[in-house]
Amino acid sequence: MARDWGRYHTPKNLAAALSVEAGELVEIFQWLTPEESARVMADPASGARVEDEVADVLAYLLQFCEVLGIDALAALSAKIDRNEKRFPAPGNGHSME
Repeated sequence: MARDWGRYHTPKNLAAALSVEAGELVEIFQWLTPEESARVMADPASGARVEDEVADVLAYLLQFCEVLGIDALAALSAKIDRNEKRFPAPGNGHSME
């Protein structure tokens, strides 16, 4: 890499950067009403800001996973499976009694 930023990409630093970028995404929506937030992508300027922050969050998350050897899609699938067992959908044969 031309900038040699890899030496700074420790799990701690990447987790912090991920948090900062997620905060920047939240900031876009901070004072919007629910209705305004649902329409945020209709405005080209705000939509571009959202897309930029989503890209930043995803980039840092993927770098974080790479550094720690985490398969993000496998982790997501396993979490979904655990949640389905913890919180079964109504009518799937599990009793709530």
